[in-house]
Amino acid sequence: MQGGLSTTSGGDLRLLQGYTRAMTKARLDGYILDELVVGQTAEIERDITEERIQRFAEASDDFNPVHMDEEFASKTAYRGRIAHGLLSASFVSAVVGTLLPGPGAIYLHQTMSFHKPVRIGDVVVGRVTVTHIDPESARVTLKTECLVNGESVLDGEAVIRVPRRRRPVHAA
Repeated sequence: MQGGLSTTSGGDLRLLQGYTRAMTKARLDGYILDELVVGQTAEIERDITEERIQRFAEASDDFNPVHMDEEFASKTAYRGRIAHGLLSASFVSAVVGTLLPGPGAIYLHQTMSFHKPVRIGDVVVGRVTVTHIDPESARVTLKTECLVNGESVLDGEAVIRVPRRRRPVHAA
């Protein structure tokens, strides 16, 4: 799958093929605090391609040859090129910023542990799950993870500030 996404909440499942900016516009307001429930989950799938690694290297200025040079990488413990770990982590950020909680959410804290390398040709699932809601501070804690073929390649925890109410949309 090139870029599917899904969200679940109490059994509700939406699955869209070929994620585009249209989905962001469809839920431009994001979830507010009162709409979130523990156990709510959202995820995206992304193919790891040569082009995606190149674009990430350019955006991050990380041209480590373990990511960019097969000859160099073949002589490392990984026996070949691997994707940037933060490329996979960025898929979690994409879920937080576009799906759950979505637009208006602000990252406050993120921990993560990397477990396995990701390679060109892998399909990474970036997933977040609401594990705690603090109504007083308008913060939610999320389990964050990335999987390849159902196996964890990274996991962690994020604390996110979520809007308490919707802001009126003004016409331009």
